[in-house]
Amino acid sequence: MHSDNWTNKAKQMGYRSRAVFKLEEILKKINFKKNFNNVLDIGSAPGGWSQYIIKNFPKSKVYAVDILDMEPIDGVLFFKESIEEIDTIEPINNLKRKFNLVISDIAPNLSGIDAVDSENIYILNKLSLKIANDYLDVNGLMVMKTFQNNMLKSLRKDMELSFKIVQTYKPAASRKQSGEIFLFGAK
Repeated sequence: MHSDNWTNKAKQMGYRSRAVFKLEEILKKINFKKNFNNVLDIGSAPGGWSQYIIKNFPKSKVYAVDILDMEPIDGVLFFKESIEEIDTIEPINNLKRKFNLVISDIAPNLSGIDAVDSENIYILNKLSLKIANDYLDVNGLMVMKTFQNNMLKSLRKDMELSFKIVQTYKPAASRKQSGEIFLFGAK
């Protein structure tokens, strides 16, 4: 399917972004069928992933965090905060070790300078991984966006220390020219 078709399909289905198809493909590939009780969406704006979870796993409680504004979604508790301050968000902090899924589609603003961008991406990914380790239950899952760069091997090794299973995906809805890829981890 051509890139523009993903955006059109998202609009036709009432989704906020084409990113929903990336998450959908990953969850289908891991053959996940049960419901998620608690989901933590870090770097959630504009809300496509939260929207997908609520629509397809309606019994889930979704907690979304971003420094950017996000229009409300029924069933999603949104907190306009930095993920660096996640421990200060009481409703989320009260659920430490009780999240079944942590999803992170977060990315920094890219400067076009490879060394700077790689470092900024790595810092956000490491923070996302720390949050997942702090908040996931013993059988928790994580889906995280990252980028193909010189820090990827190190990030994957870090993830392998925390998860029994780590897999890499390049969903069909990702633009071919984009260096984005997704890491999946299962505790």
